[in-house]
Amino acid sequence: MPTNRDYYDVLGVSKSASTDELKKAYRKKALEFHPDRNKSKEAEEKFKEVNEAYEVLNNPQKRKAYDQFGHAAFSQGMPGAGPTGQSPFGDMGGFGPFTYQYSSSPGGTAAGNDFEGFSDPFEIFEQFFGGVNPFSRARSVPRYGITLDFMEAVKGVEKQVSINGQKKKIKIPAGVDDGSRVRFNDFYITIDVKPDKIFRREGDDVFIDQKISLKTAILGDKVEVPTIDGKITLKVRPGTQSGTMVRLSGKGITRLHGRGKGDQYVRFIVKIPDKLTRQQKEAVEVLD
Repeated sequence: MPTNRDYYDVLGVSKSASTDELKKAYRKKALEFHPDRNKSKEAEEKFKEVNEAYEVLNNPQKRKAYDQFGHAAFSQGMPGAGPTGQSPFGDMGGFGPFTYQYSSSPGGTAAGNDFEGFSDPFEIFEQFFGGVNPFSRARSVPRYGITLDFMEAVKGVEKQVSINGQKKKIKIPAGVDDGSRVRFNDFYITIDVKPDKIFRREGDDVFIDQKISLKTAILGDKVEVPTIDGKITLKVRPGTQSGTMVRLSGKGITRLHGRGKGDQYVRFIVKIPDKLTRQQKEAVEVLD
């Protein structure tokens, strides 16, 4: 049965969300509620809702119709329907009423292995990179998941894994991101990346917050800043404001499907002391 919930609410986006925002929200929700990963009772229904919402909002014609008529745009008997009583939007990919089926991928691992089985989300995600029908069931290549630390994903790593009871050594290329899928000879590996305490990733760029003292912000100084390749010394200019962003060209993450690296962005956060001595207060009072 199709959902009656607002499609924008289902994906957790605003009505002005861009295509990229829709894709990010969809991928996050689909991974969260896929029944192969989420064993809660409501996961299957929520997974169907997520796919239904994205099916509509990612299609410009369907989205325009939904914004104008709501769910009625895909129902029989709405104003403007043809002589058969079907929605005039019924030819948009066969939508309405919405149906979706999933099944566990063949070759899924048994309990106790290092992987979990995956299925449809990674067929669905292919539409992001080539327009493949997200509901295609043509292929049945086994899919497995592996969790990497942030730096393992950034730098690349070799892992020994168990696939159907056989130990295999696989090489994960540098630059993979959370949700990336790597094809090996006869199976796929989908990557989950743990968040890092220091670095935050956006595409091939890396962001960090660097705290500096009030003295350093006012007078300027040199500070050590972490990068994914180790610490470097960075000059802080006198009069630096809290929130100032500095770009370190080429200090980001290796581009998985291209050449070169992204950039690193350092945001300076000025630490304001909780208590000041009398001499410190007098020094501050003379500042304009």
